[in-house]
Amino acid sequence: MNTLPRSELFWSTDRVAARLRDPDVRVVDCRFSFDEDMRIHYREGHLPGAVYLSWADDLSAPPPASGHPRWMLQGPEEFARTMSRLGIGDSTMVVGYDAEGGHHAARLWLALRRYGHDRMAVMEGGVQRWIGEGRPLERGEVNAPSAAFNARPREGVIATRADVLGAVRTGDPWLLDVRRDSEFTGEEKRAARGGHIPGAVNLLWKDALTADWSLRDAGDLEDMYANAGFGPETKTITYCQAGVRAAFTHLVLTALGHDEVRTYDGSWEEWGNDPALPIIVGRS
Repeated sequence: MNTLPRSELFWSTDRVAARLRDPDVRVVDCRFSFDEDMRIHYREGHLPGAVYLSWADDLSAPPPASGHPRWMLQGPEEFARTMSRLGIGDSTMVVGYDAEGGHHAARLWLALRRYGHDRMAVMEGGVQRWIGEGRPLERGEVNAPSAAFNARPREGVIATRADVLGAVRTGDPWLLDVRRDSEFTGEEKRAARGGHIPGAVNLLWKDALTADWSLRDAGDLEDMYANAGFGPETKTITYCQAGVRAAFTHLVLTALGHDEVRTYDGSWEEWGNDPALPIIVGRS
């Protein structure tokens, strides 16, 4: 049972099933992998009526001439066109799901929130739970009728490199690195440099989930973040490699009632590829 203070951000499969044919609801299959084209799996079977979105292809701006940072959020006009193509308008209730607890769907949530649209939830348990419960799937592609989406950029959702530099210098906001420990220490290098941003605390994004990709109990989640120093009043900037795992942690913290949370859009893809920015290798 969802006991989150902001329970509207995570929907149960029952709730999704009840609204599946609602014309005001757009279900979005957000399954993604760098190792394979997940659109193929989408075509083989998805929630009835669901459109497909790849965060890397559909939500990301082209990289600069230097090649980095990749995967920054689209600008407002580009994002509005993407939403229109997917049949998401200003009044649409969006329900996203994936196969990894919602962390790919959370990138869509972050983008919508950034551009002034708060009507989105993530289906808890993902497509695995839906299938495990014997619920129907649909094959092929869904092409939704276009909708009118107006992007209204909102402050306080994403953090820039300058914001993070300010946090490094002052210790406020706190930086929450949600990558694997091997990425945090620099043992696993996914940019020109490995390591982490000075002052960052490392807490794996996936620790918010149980073995079956469900969210942990709200009380357990609050204790976990509070024990790492991130209480309800803590000003927080989350980051990872490309702002996706960080978006999921941002979503979970928001669902717990934390208001002062932003995601560093450039994340390590930007920071680790800029030799002018300070890093720490190892544990700090």
